[in-house]
Amino acid sequence: MQVTEQISLEKADEIIDRYDAEKESLIQVLQDTTSEYNWLPEPCLRRISQRLNVPLSEVFEVATFYKAFSLEPRGKHLVHVCLGTACHVRGAPQILNKIERTLNIKAGRTSEDLMFTLETVNCLGACALGPVVVIDGQYHGQMTQAKVEKLLTKYIKSGRGSNETDKS
Repeated sequence: MQVTEQISLEKADEIIDRYDAEKESLIQVLQDTTSEYNWLPEPCLRRISQRLNVPLSEVFEVATFYKAFSLEPRGKHLVHVCLGTACHVRGAPQILNKIERTLNIKAGRTSEDLMFTLETVNCLGACALGPVVVIDGQYHGQMTQAKVEKLLTKYIKSGRGSNETDKS
């Protein structure tokens, strides 16, 4: 996967300065850095470590502990497929397989064009809607393979996604 965006340490410094470079703000700084880049680039982690006076190993420990953080580039659109029991028995593995084929990526990976990151979760707390797919925070319940095709086509064609929830 090719990452073409430039990593700006000046931007990292701006984020750190918002929190007065206090070590207690590590998680907030990591969150803001993730918001800026959609992942945590190593040069930024090194700058955060240096400026907050936190050992780099501790910065990496926090960055790898929380699922909200990623040390690899993430796609513009984050796709979660629930594989919890209720979703599983209603066909979630087939839904996941259809998404993997459509996007040409496996779960846990990001597409080459950085448009999609596909992840699985054990439960989304919407068991009655299963199987459930969440794209960029939007829940799409009672998913079928036909609905997957229609839903993903909106994102693929538009290049920027859809803000509508699937009510069909």
